[in-house]
Amino acid sequence: MSDTNGSGGVHTDPAALRELSELATAEQAEVGPDGAVAGYRAERTLRLGVELKRQFRRRRTQLVLGFVAILPFILVIAFEVGQSNPNRRSGGFVDLATASAPNFVVLALFVSGTFLLPMIVALFFGDTIASESSWSSLKYLLAIPVPRHRLLRQKAIVSGLLSAAALVLLPLVSLLVGVIWYGAGDAISPTGDAVTFGDSMIALLLSTVYIVVQLAWVAGLALLLSVSTEAPLGAVGGTVLVAILSQILDQITALEGLRNYLPTHYSFAWIDLISTDIDWSNMASGVLSSLIYTTVFLLLAGRRFATKDVTS
Repeated sequence: MSDTNGSGGVHTDPAALRELSELATAEQAEVGPDGAVAGYRAERTLRLGVELKRQFRRRRTQLVLGFVAILPFILVIAFEVGQSNPNRRSGGFVDLATASAPNFVVLALFVSGTFLLPMIVALFFGDTIASESSWSSLKYLLAIPVPRHRLLRQKAIVSGLLSAAALVLLPLVSLLVGVIWYGAGDAISPTGDAVTFGDSMIALLLSTVYIVVQLAWVAGLALLLSVSTEAPLGAVGGTVLVAILSQILDQITALEGLRNYLPTHYSFAWIDLISTDIDWSNMASGVLSSLIYTTVFLLLAGRRFATKDVTS
């Protein structure tokens, strides 16, 4: 096939070169109706199970879920170290926390609803795309190739599952801890209403669902910031700052009716469920407000990611 001249050069047989060229020219890749190479299926790329396992292995996921699980124990220790009256039947949510297991769950959701829960959702959604950019792995995911809309959707679904897991884990562990320490008694509201243990379980279930839905706007905003920056801390921190700013503005009574349009205005509307006479109006407004904000943020995130010049 080849020989070597005296000067050390290598001369390849021209006939062999022509044969290889003809074979390469004859080889044709089959193309499907959508223009993709035959055998390629977009739905096989970045499967949910694979991405979910990958995110579960990350230390930040393990730390967040671990902290959520031990938070109820920290609250119990705080009450044991301090002074509390388990037979108290009046006062605020903190005063009533040790009256029964349902009241303890209400306290856990109440104290974490201002900062911790929004931060958890912001962390999972704000880190999802921005972290790939910071690791310079986003362009390789797209080169597999994973369609952009599928990558964004799969990442958002996994982030949503992790966020929901954390939001559900808190009341579940709190309920278990509360039953052990404070018993399965009636839920006592600050107004003095007593809700049976069975009814309070339904109320807490609906409260958890409401919190998940209400915090969807945080997820949408965090995802929008995540596709707009290569700094995960910027996406997460920006979302948390917006949530805090909204809460601050909501305390300014001079704004009057304008406060109703703030995304955090109905954050604690679920408290109305801990009553014998439930008012659903605030929760309905909270769900509507959250869905509107979430839809706008997700549409902007999708548009931004579809046109973004991915270089990292």
